[in-house]
Amino acid sequence: MNTVKFDSKNAKVVAHRGVSKLERENTCAAFIAAGNRSYWGVETDVRTTADGNFIILHDENALRVSGVEIKPEENDLATLRAIELYDFGTTDPKPHLHLPTLEEYIAICKKYDKWCVLELKTEMDEATTKDMIDRIDALGWLDHVIFISFLWEDLVHVRKLLPQQKCQFLFGASLQSKELLERLIEHCFDVDIHHAALTREWLKQYHDAGLEVNCWTVDDPADGERLAAWGVDQITSNILE
Repeated sequence: MNTVKFDSKNAKVVAHRGVSKLERENTCAAFIAAGNRSYWGVETDVRTTADGNFIILHDENALRVSGVEIKPEENDLATLRAIELYDFGTTDPKPHLHLPTLEEYIAICKKYDKWCVLELKTEMDEATTKDMIDRIDALGWLDHVIFISFLWEDLVHVRKLLPQQKCQFLFGASLQSKELLERLIEHCFDVDIHHAALTREWLKQYHDAGLEVNCWTVDDPADGERLAAWGVDQITSNILE
């Protein structure tokens, strides 16, 4: 099995949780798979740990990807790192698959010259946000990071600390409105919208306002090519390349 090629035109393609239809999502293996392909960016999910570190995991606990019900925010980094994750498409834990650290994810993206599309999954205060930013900056890749989140206040903290940093607010059809557009413009947050919620009319409004538009999560080549033809800026996918 390999990625599915499509005509992305000028849209930049982002690997969702790495190439998550080829490798276990949000692992170094998935990030390297994206690094070895033509993706512009690599998306992932970051959470805080009980001892003040940062770990890569989408869900609130690791049960789905490991069989172990354990929450990052309630456990230390060493405990979380000791978990063996399932191999892709199986329930077989593998000793080479672990929850990556934030630093490992950034280092892989830097090595392969990929943009980081970093989703903030935990409600963070300003001090925690600054620590995260400082760790990325220490690796010399902060200028290649887009912060994204469904959590508005997390992005507000990023914007306060980094006035020029790229940020995208994640949302679907239920939140799409003129009022939200005004808030996005006020905070200089770009758009990260569920692909089924986007119309050409809304895309024009976002672009007319000077906002970039990223669409998630697009796995059908026909959808990808339609959105690319409309002129979206980024397309996030588990498998399209």
